Amino acid sequence: MADYENFVRGQLPRLLRYATMLTGEREQAADLVQDVLVKAYRRWSRISDTDHPERYVLRMVTNGYLSWRHSRAARLIAAGDLPDEVRPDDFASEHAIREDMWQRIARLPRRQRAVLVLRYYEQLADSEIAELLGCAQATVRAHAHKALTTLRNGLTIEQMAQAKES
Repeated sequence: MADYENFVRGQLPRLLRYATMLTGEREQAADLVQDVLVKAYRRWSRISDTDHPERYVLRMVTNGYLSWRHSRAARLIAAGDLPDEVRPDDFASEHAIREDMWQRIARLPRRQRAVLVLRYYEQLADSEIAELLGCAQATVRAHAHKALTTLRNGLTIEQMAQAKES
């Protein structure tokens, strides 16, 4: 089991970051990764024989997130009215814009959110995302398109310009 322990030591930070991006909460991400690693431990002899055990476990985290039955209350924090113009040294406004975007991403359907995280955070190609999610590449592109359209429709022109600068 030394092989498993080395795998966990090497992959745990990445898995936790990835799960945090999916769930939006560190505690929920830690629970998800813990559940997955327990399952991976039981199947380690099979997983370690694959060409890419890290990809296999990443898929387990993705599938765990997509099927997780834990209900969580939507926690929306009102950022208040954003100023008309953001000063370069106005970190509070920048934080409010990022928090607003995070809340918008958190409200996306799970598959759309997973596609965005895999595409833009993990920087995977559509073919890799399709393999991880068990769907066609066209489905991945459709989820990404719908998610980005949803996000864009809620942004003002000023917020989009600010997001491009950050």
